[in-house]
Amino acid sequence: MPLPLYLLAVAVCAMGTSEFMLAGLVPDIASDLGITVGTAGTLTSAFATGMVVGAPLVAALARTWPRRSSLLGFILAFAAAHVVGAGTTSFPVLVACRVVAALANAGFLAVALTTAAALVPADRKGRALAVLLSGTTVATVAGVPGGALLGTWLGWRATFWAVAVCCLPAALGVLKGIPAGRATAAAGGPPLRAELARLKTPRLLLAMLLGALVNAATFASFTFLAPVVTDTAGLGELWISVALVLFGAGSFVGVTVAGRLSDRRPAQVLAVGGPMLLVGWPALAVLADRPVALLLLVFVQGALSFALGSTLITRVLYEAAGAPTMAGAYATAALNVGAAVGPLVAATTLGHTTGNLGPLWASGLLVAVALLVAFPLRTVITTAPPADAIR
Repeated sequence: MPLPLYLLAVAVCAMGTSEFMLAGLVPDIASDLGITVGTAGTLTSAFATGMVVGAPLVAALARTWPRRSSLLGFILAFAAAHVVGAGTTSFPVLVACRVVAALANAGFLAVALTTAAALVPADRKGRALAVLLSGTTVATVAGVPGGALLGTWLGWRATFWAVAVCCLPAALGVLKGIPAGRATAAAGGPPLRAELARLKTPRLLLAMLLGALVNAATFASFTFLAPVVTDTAGLGELWISVALVLFGAGSFVGVTVAGRLSDRRPAQVLAVGGPMLLVGWPALAVLADRPVALLLLVFVQGALSFALGSTLITRVLYEAAGAPTMAGAYATAALNVGAAVGPLVAATTLGHTTGNLGPLWASGLLVAVALLVAFPLRTVITTAPPADAIR
């Protein structure tokens, strides 16, 4: 894999830390701003909503912009949003900062996905995506738990400041690794109208829907994992970071394995990973009061969630091959529709008899819906990449 791809992954790691870090900060934010945990959890949905809206919008605007300038501008805007968020005492302002950060993140990721696909042969998109997403998994292994520890010791605002600082080496990586002057849109490529028309393709819509459902299940539980660790399992606050590390380590294993299989063997990943993921969320809910079982299953669910999710997003990139500058936006939108919907669904379960375990049951339900949709259409989603995707 080319070096610029790994430099893009560094930037994705910085941004992924921000996207995932709320899983360890929700209780602290709620207490500091005088809101409920469920309300604080909607910050994740606000971020994801900004990603959903921003990915296609910003990608369309940036089609003719130089890639390096676009990526650098998005990183700096992302850092600025965190500086403002770190200093505010208003929840609405914090929500607005998360939306602005999400728009910048969406633009960056949409351009980065398109750039990554262009850096490798057409039949290795899955491997390129795995490298790029490894930045996200490193964020969950190191950045997010580190942010949780920092939040425990110094408060959640310190974590926002830390993310802003971490954007600086990411910006330097883009400056050093991405050639200047090259536009996002390839010369002679299809017009925007033709790229948007790809959204009418049933295969693309199916891949996006399944990717969104699986990611919704992931974020439904991940966003509210902290109360499960401290209240249900009875562990101390520092164990939140341990659980996040285990989830991140599992996600790294899952995306790495899937990256080697998703180009040519998506059927095997989905056939094995789907049912296991479905069983895993209810099992985690039932065994959450047993610390050893909880931590083990957090690792397993991280691996399965990212293996399945990254495989489905790879299918989005293949099915959107006729939209070379918008494919990354479609993949980003699919991921973040799930990231927006998942916490909202999970938040509705917190006031019921299931208590802190409600999000885990909600995740199982979302995966079940995905499998029910996928099963009768499994030959469509798991067939070899279209011919135009691998030429």
